[in-house]
Amino acid sequence: MPFGKEGHPDEEGGAPGSSEAAQLVDRIEEELELLARNVEILEKLSKSPPIGIIRLSEALQLPIHKTRYSLHLLERDGVIQPSADGAVVTDKAVEFWTNLNASLDRVSALIQRLKGRAAEHAGHGPAGRKGY
Repeated sequence: MPFGKEGHPDEEGGAPGSSEAAQLVDRIEEELELLARNVEILEKLSKSPPIGIIRLSEALQLPIHKTRYSLHLLERDGVIQPSADGAVVTDKAVEFWTNLNASLDRVSALIQRLKGRAAEHAGHGPAGRKGY
């Protein structure tokens, strides 16, 4: 369950001040879901002959508009290119996978540091100060 969703106090009418943090985490989660979708699409394209948007959407059980957007992003990055028979993977895909792996290592390390800091503060109330 994403931070700030389903019954979280930061939802409309919830605790003031902390909703920005919840919204930030939700946006990060949405971006990671987009990345996961792009990876899934690139994997499918790498394992098959050129495939059109409709067949790709059906094969991955994704809405066409989401498939189209991911294809647009991958094409913009030069990782795929259109052909008469559908999208195909370019030679830049190897670079994409290498960069993705390194980027995910950095993000994972950052997440682990943040989790450690959050664990340190979990259950600790304010330090006896009131106001600002």
